[in-house]
Amino acid sequence: MRSWYLWFSAMVSALGGFLFGYDWVVIGGAKPFYEAYFDLVRPTQEAWAMSCALVGCLFGAIGSGFLSERIGRKKALLIAAATFASSSLGIGLAHTFQAFVLWRIAGGVAIGMASALSPIYIAEVAPAAIRGKLVCLNELAIVIGILAAQVVNWWIAQPVPAAASFEYIRMSWNGQVAWRHMFEAAVVPAIAFLLGLLTIPESPRWLGLRGRWDSVERVLSKLGGNPYARQVENEMKASVASDGQESFWEACKDRRMRGVLFVGITLAVLQQWCGINVIFNYAQEVFSAAGYSLTSIFLNIVITGVVMCVFTFAAIATVEKLGRRRLMLLGCAALACIYTIIGALYISHQQGFLLLIAVVAAIACYAMTLAPITWVVLSEIFPTDIRGAFMAICTASLWLACFVLTYTFPLLNRSLGTAGTFWTYAAICGLGFVFVLRRLPETKKRTLEEIQHLWKG
Repeated sequence: MRSWYLWFSAMVSALGGFLFGYDWVVIGGAKPFYEAYFDLVRPTQEAWAMSCALVGCLFGAIGSGFLSERIGRKKALLIAAATFASSSLGIGLAHTFQAFVLWRIAGGVAIGMASALSPIYIAEVAPAAIRGKLVCLNELAIVIGILAAQVVNWWIAQPVPAAASFEYIRMSWNGQVAWRHMFEAAVVPAIAFLLGLLTIPESPRWLGLRGRWDSVERVLSKLGGNPYARQVENEMKASVASDGQESFWEACKDRRMRGVLFVGITLAVLQQWCGINVIFNYAQEVFSAAGYSLTSIFLNIVITGVVMCVFTFAAIATVEKLGRRRLMLLGCAALACIYTIIGALYISHQQGFLLLIAVVAAIACYAMTLAPITWVVLSEIFPTDIRGAFMAICTASLWLACFVLTYTFPLLNRSLGTAGTFWTYAAICGLGFVFVLRRLPETKKRTLEEIQHLWKG
């Protein structure tokens, strides 16, 4: 099998994940500086600046389904790449808060598109035996993007005096220039993504649905050689002949397809409501409650990024051996236990190193289970003819769940306390364990056509 071109195609597609991770996290380091530049003093302004990208994420995720079905996975990814590049440059050049918000929403559109399209593309070009590993590359790219944003923010920003005033920050190099460069840095990988996409093929599954079998054979031969191409093409033709093609609305009327969509939506929501993202979105509050200073908090945030990278490699190494279902069960059970311990540490005022160890353990567990494996499952459980549309719905649900999680954490923290909040997330993970145990079949080593028959057959 010509694995170099297969891996190259997967890695190019995964650059969408890198930009997803970078663009999503870079705003955290830029926050105190653009707030000073735009004179954002009202909480509503600060909240809108931080959350407006979610509006774009939602529309990008929904739009990705329509685009990927109509014009193909590759062309839709090209649109996402161009949007990443233009929005990053636009934010860097923004001189009004309104322009900043509009470009930030555009960046969110690109994030939403890439979050849905990159896993689909990789799943549709990958052989069954290594599909899980290749789709996990997308999650690895996301966490590398997150780490890159953390490092770039640290590298670009100049030290700020502890008692620096709002006006001092606004007039400083950080307030005038640094935050712009933080966003503009994404232009380089975005252009690399755009150029890389021009060198990889369209998804053979999408081509097959359009009856372009000559193109299917040519793409599959480039990816895996002639014997592989003939085998997969025959499987695809047999699947189309036996199952036919369903439109989106026909699938929505089908009880079995509504069932698999429900599984996908639930897993997408679980990946967010398991609570791990509050550690990234509210790292300062979480670590401050544990007794860490601001300087130590920034170091701890970088540590969490490194842990995410390391344990995503663990997911790549185990996804084909342990399987999707077992890793999802492991993640839910382990996170429920760790959150219970974190809550106990908070309520007993055990600050410092013990809490840091527990938080890092939770991140490590998430990085090798729910974070990558959710995307693997979502990219492969839907039939090819409706994969783009159903993936778009699940990704939109994930972003809505992300918004709810981010919005409700301060409310839960205020009403239940930090301990009660983490115990709530522990309960959600426990329910997730039961759901996965009862509703998710194992899909490792199965072709996409075989998985399709699990629901249709």
